[in-house]
Amino acid sequence: MQLLTFMHDMPIWMVAVAVTVAAEVFSVGLMLLARYVYGVSRLSLNNEVAGFKFAVVGVFYAVLLAFVVIAVWETYTNTDGAVRDEAKAVVDLQLVIHALPLDGGTEISKDLMAYAKDVPAHEWPTMAVGTASPIVSMDLRKLSTAILALEPNTRRDLALYQDALRLLTEIADNRIERLESANGSVPMILWIVLIIGGAITLGYPAFFASSNLAAQVLMTASLAALVAMSLVLALAFDFPFTGDPHISSTPFKETLEHMP
Repeated sequence: MQLLTFMHDMPIWMVAVAVTVAAEVFSVGLMLLARYVYGVSRLSLNNEVAGFKFAVVGVFYAVLLAFVVIAVWETYTNTDGAVRDEAKAVVDLQLVIHALPLDGGTEISKDLMAYAKDVPAHEWPTMAVGTASPIVSMDLRKLSTAILALEPNTRRDLALYQDALRLLTEIADNRIERLESANGSVPMILWIVLIIGGAITLGYPAFFASSNLAAQVLMTASLAALVAMSLVLALAFDFPFTGDPHISSTPFKETLEHMP
């Protein structure tokens, strides 16, 4: 929730700047401090051994960071697909309800229209802070009650009724999926490991020393920027409805255009 609040309260560019500046100050500052305290000649003795160990640490952290970025990207795309499937199920359910020659169809259509309107209007803002909208929950409850109250009489009505139940289940399941992803999919313990691992990786240049100070500062700063941008990328995609980029509510807005 702290990460979610951080991403919600700050624009993505400010998050990127803050993380990058923190990484640069830590990595470059620690490297310059080590050069000042121990001297170039003493640190240069570590170049061969420390270089080998740094390669191992760098590969390990790169694999871990890549795993997290790929995982959050897959979750992001799956959630985006769930939003589109939910919107399509709303349109399909509207068509099925119109085909059912049963009493209560008009009321169900109104409930379905209210749900399609309230999701982008009320639930998108609440998902940005990791919660569900009580208004949309009430809309879905009313819609479910109205559909379950139907009593099909013919085989045709029964087939349409079963299709309506399937679409209602699909709407509910996809809503649950996007609500669950709103709080992020990466556990806090993994973020702690990523931050500590990043600190260790960015701290390793302090064990090296190059006769060319400008080149060493540039290499250290480049590494810090790369790690920082990767962490920001993971943060941005871990909360798909918070900040920017975020999953759009456009599918529901387009759904309203196709509903009579």
